[in-house]
Amino acid sequence: MRASGILLPIASLPSPYGIGSFSKCAYDFIDFLERAGQKYWQILPMGPTGYGDSPYQSFSVFAGNPYFIDLDQLVREGLLTREECGTYDAGDGTQYINYEKLYGLRFTILRKAYERSGFRTDAAYLAFCKENEEWLDNYCLYMAVKNYFGGISWHAWEPGIRARRPDALEHYTRLLADETDFYRFQQFQFQKQWIRLKQYANAHGVRIIGDIPIYVAFDSADTWAQPQLFQFDENGRPKGVAGCPPDGFSAIGQVWGNPLYDWDYHKKTGYTWWIQRMRRCYRLHDVMRVDHFRGFDEYFSIPYGQDTAKNGHWEKGPGLALFTALKEQLGEVEIIAEDLGFLTDSVVKLVADSGYPGMKVLEFAFDSREQSNYFPYTYTQNCVAYTGTHDNQTVVGWFRTLPPKDYETAVKYLDLKKEDENEIHWKMIRAVLGSVADTAIIPMQDYLGLDDTARINTPSSTGNNWTWRMSEGMLTGALEERIRELAQIYAR
Repeated sequence: MRASGILLPIASLPSPYGIGSFSKCAYDFIDFLERAGQKYWQILPMGPTGYGDSPYQSFSVFAGNPYFIDLDQLVREGLLTREECGTYDAGDGTQYINYEKLYGLRFTILRKAYERSGFRTDAAYLAFCKENEEWLDNYCLYMAVKNYFGGISWHAWEPGIRARRPDALEHYTRLLADETDFYRFQQFQFQKQWIRLKQYANAHGVRIIGDIPIYVAFDSADTWAQPQLFQFDENGRPKGVAGCPPDGFSAIGQVWGNPLYDWDYHKKTGYTWWIQRMRRCYRLHDVMRVDHFRGFDEYFSIPYGQDTAKNGHWEKGPGLALFTALKEQLGEVEIIAEDLGFLTDSVVKLVADSGYPGMKVLEFAFDSREQSNYFPYTYTQNCVAYTGTHDNQTVVGWFRTLPPKDYETAVKYLDLKKEDENEIHWKMIRAVLGSVADTAIIPMQDYLGLDDTARINTPSSTGNNWTWRMSEGMLTGALEERIRELAQIYAR
């Protein structure tokens, strides 16, 4: 069935507290989606962010980001006061997130709510702990110990707790019991608030598309708690790390630094950890976009400690076996395969054999450096079409910086007159919505016609990423009507 939706990170919602959250603004956005005829809200990973603030480098692939907890709901529960929230200064202005200020303030105010709550005897809390026991205790202890050692990575902790020796685990569990409980409280509030929001979305005809990074961060509860899942040496360091090889876009390739999976071990366990991870994902979302899908066919391994990807090599991934195991345990779950970039025949076959829809990004169609299959006339029904993603320039920013040859191709393909260039985003949106793709997702910034000051992320760069926020008043009635009309015109 044809449908469309909007891509907007939770963090990019308006909010008086420095970052988007599960607040009234989130409910208002769902109402906007419903009135605009949209069936999907696509978000980014919701894990707790670490250094660099990237949702793709989280301290846990199971836990939720405490920044998203709505403080106003805690006020209504009697855990905070309006006056306390009124003194919360999370940065100058509302357009960009100041993560440094957030880090210094959010946990202070959440601790006040924690100290006033009687959550330990709450039946819902006890049920939450039982439901999530596979990961919750390890994550909360990891965060407590990490704070105890001043925030350093677990591989630099003292040897006993670094290696998870039973005596050290017992010692730090007793020593940091209060801090560990504080992190349990955060996760309980995160899930309670998010599930309520998701239920509201579903009741209003909006389904949530989540995003699952293929890899975990080296400094994470996942690697500390279960090092056997990864290609580590006897000292707990990665043998190789993830990245991508040199290509036409980068002469030295990219070194992402994530530890690589020991796929032989995962296979022996029947992919138990992946099944647990995906079960958690579908508790929180309706559909999952699986990032870097080609890594399940082959993944690029770079020797640990190298600054470039020049000495990396390809290794075989688990292939279809992983997804067969997921299907056997979880049933017919909905997955979007992020299959962007250079694809070998075996990757194309894996996507086809899985039956999952791949992705088409219209901005890529006009890149003269390589042959494109991103023009809408090449799409099939079983795909998800985008103008751009969180890693792309906004359409307006992209168009303004096109090389001459690409600009000429775009103008001809989109039948764009000079006087219409300020409507380039609507031309691109129409091309995507009018395609045969069953699903079309448009970033909110493109509907708003914003330039690159609203870009979410520039890959392989640091600083100024993951910070853009939508301002109050941007979601006008006129915009809502125009989006709804396009959805109706293109039967979405």
